[in-house]
Amino acid sequence: FMNDEVFKWIGYAEENLQAARIMLKSELFNPCLQNVQQAVEKSLKALLIQVTGSSKKSHSINELTGLLRENGVSVDISDDDCDFLDSIYLPSKYPLDSVIPDYQPEKEICRRSVEIAERTVRSVKNQLENL
Repeated sequence: FMNDEVFKWIGYAEENLQAARIMLKSELFNPCLQNVQQAVEKSLKALLIQVTGSSKKSHSINELTGLLRENGVSVDISDDDCDFLDSIYLPSKYPLDSVIPDYQPEKEICRRSVEIAERTVRSVKNQLENL
Protein backbone atom coordinates (compact mmCIF):
# COMPACT_ATOMS: atom_id res chain seq x y z
CA PHE A 1 0.00 0.00 0.00
CA MET A 2 1.47 3.33 -1.10
CA ASN A 3 0.73 6.38 1.00
CA ASP A 4 -0.04 9.71 -0.68
CA GLU A 5 3.54 10.97 -0.44
CA VAL A 6 4.97 7.85 -2.09
CA PHE A 7 2.27 7.97 -4.76
CA LYS A 8 3.15 11.61 -5.56
CA TRP A 9 6.89 10.92 -5.75
CA ILE A 10 6.43 7.99 -8.14
CA GLY A 11 3.96 10.04 -10.21
CA TYR A 12 6.52 12.83 -10.58
CA ALA A 13 9.18 10.26 -11.48
CA GLU A 14 6.96 8.91 -14.25
CA GLU A 15 6.37 12.45 -15.54
CA ASN A 16 10.12 13.10 -15.63
CA LEU A 17 10.64 9.82 -17.49
CA GLN A 18 7.97 10.75 -20.05
CA ALA A 19 9.58 14.20 -20.44
CA ALA A 20 12.99 12.55 -20.97
CA ARG A 21 11.54 10.42 -23.79
CA ILE A 22 10.04 13.50 -25.45
CA MET A 23 13.29 15.46 -25.07
CA LEU A 24 15.26 12.57 -26.61
CA LYS A 25 12.91 12.46 -29.63
CA SER A 26 13.26 16.23 -29.96
CA GLU A 27 17.06 15.97 -29.64
CA LEU A 28 17.05 18.29 -26.62
CA PHE A 29 19.82 16.40 -24.88
CA ASN A 30 20.52 18.45 -21.74
CA PRO A 31 16.85 18.54 -20.68
CA CYS A 32 16.66 14.83 -21.52
CA LEU A 33 19.49 14.06 -19.11
CA GLN A 34 18.06 16.34 -16.43
CA ASN A 35 14.74 14.54 -16.61
CA VAL A 36 16.40 11.11 -16.60
CA GLN A 37 18.29 11.99 -13.43
CA GLN A 38 15.14 13.39 -11.82
CA ALA A 39 13.08 10.32 -12.76
CA VAL A 40 15.59 8.01 -11.11
CA GLU A 41 16.11 10.25 -8.08
CA LYS A 42 12.38 10.67 -7.43
CA SER A 43 11.60 6.98 -7.89
CA LEU A 44 14.36 6.02 -5.44
CA LYS A 45 13.06 8.60 -2.95
CA ALA A 46 9.54 7.14 -3.29
CA LEU A 47 10.88 3.72 -2.40
CA LEU A 48 12.99 5.11 0.44
CA ILE A 49 9.92 6.83 1.92
CA GLN A 50 7.92 3.60 1.60
CA VAL A 51 10.66 1.58 3.33
CA THR A 52 11.91 4.01 5.99
CA GLY A 53 9.15 6.60 6.33
CA SER A 54 11.40 9.45 5.25
CA SER A 55 13.54 10.66 2.37
CA LYS A 56 17.04 12.07 2.14
CA LYS A 57 17.85 15.51 0.75
CA SER A 58 20.34 14.28 -1.81
CA HIS A 59 20.68 14.29 -5.58
CA SER A 60 23.18 11.42 -5.49
CA ILE A 61 21.86 8.24 -7.04
CA ASN A 62 24.73 6.34 -5.38
CA GLU A 63 23.75 7.66 -1.97
CA LEU A 64 20.06 6.88 -2.42
CA THR A 65 20.65 3.33 -3.66
CA GLY A 66 23.10 2.84 -0.76
CA LEU A 67 20.46 3.91 1.75
CA LEU A 68 18.00 1.48 0.18
CA ARG A 69 20.56 -1.35 0.36
CA GLU A 70 21.16 -0.54 4.05
CA ASN A 71 17.44 -1.12 4.52
CA GLY A 72 17.48 -4.45 2.69
CA VAL A 73 16.07 -3.21 -0.62
CA SER A 74 17.83 -3.50 -3.95
CA VAL A 75 16.83 -1.85 -7.20
CA ASP A 76 17.73 -2.89 -10.74
CA ILE A 77 20.46 -0.30 -11.28
CA SER A 78 24.17 -1.11 -11.42
CA ASP A 79 26.90 0.77 -9.60
CA ASP A 80 28.22 1.88 -13.00
CA ASP A 81 24.78 3.26 -13.92
CA CYS A 82 24.63 5.12 -10.58
CA ASP A 83 28.08 6.61 -11.25
CA PHE A 84 27.03 7.54 -14.78
CA LEU A 85 23.84 9.30 -13.64
CA ASP A 86 25.71 11.11 -10.87
CA SER A 87 28.35 12.22 -13.38
CA ILE A 88 25.81 13.73 -15.79
CA TYR A 89 23.73 15.55 -13.20
CA LEU A 90 25.68 18.80 -12.83
CA PRO A 91 27.02 19.08 -16.41
CA SER A 92 23.49 18.72 -17.80
CA LYS A 93 22.17 21.48 -15.52
CA TYR A 94 25.04 23.93 -15.26
CA PRO A 95 27.45 24.30 -18.20
CA LEU A 96 30.23 25.79 -16.08
CA ASP A 97 30.25 22.82 -13.70
CA SER A 98 31.11 20.37 -16.44
CA VAL A 99 34.08 18.17 -15.69
CA ILE A 100 34.58 17.77 -19.42
CA PRO A 101 35.52 20.96 -21.26
CA ASP A 102 33.05 21.58 -24.06
CA TYR A 103 30.75 18.92 -22.63
CA GLN A 104 28.02 18.18 -25.13
CA PRO A 105 25.61 15.33 -24.54
CA GLU A 106 24.73 13.36 -27.59
CA LYS A 107 21.98 11.04 -28.71
CA GLU A 108 23.59 7.75 -27.69
CA ILE A 109 24.34 8.92 -24.14
CA CYS A 110 20.76 10.13 -23.85
CA ARG A 111 19.31 6.91 -25.26
CA ARG A 112 21.36 4.88 -22.79
CA SER A 113 20.32 7.12 -19.90
CA VAL A 114 16.60 6.84 -20.78
CA GLU A 115 16.96 3.03 -20.80
CA ILE A 116 18.56 3.15 -17.33
CA ALA A 117 15.73 5.34 -16.06
CA GLU A 118 13.04 3.10 -17.58
CA ARG A 119 14.57 0.02 -15.98
CA THR A 120 15.04 1.74 -12.62
CA VAL A 121 11.54 3.22 -12.42
CA ARG A 122 10.05 -0.16 -13.43
CA SER A 123 12.13 -1.89 -10.75
CA VAL A 124 11.05 0.62 -8.09
CA LYS A 125 7.39 0.22 -9.04
CA ASN A 126 7.73 -3.57 -8.79
CA GLN A 127 9.30 -3.19 -5.34
CA LEU A 128 6.51 -0.84 -4.21
CA GLU A 129 3.86 -3.33 -5.35
CA ASN A 130 5.54 -6.13 -3.41
CA LEU A 131 6.10 -4.30 -0.11
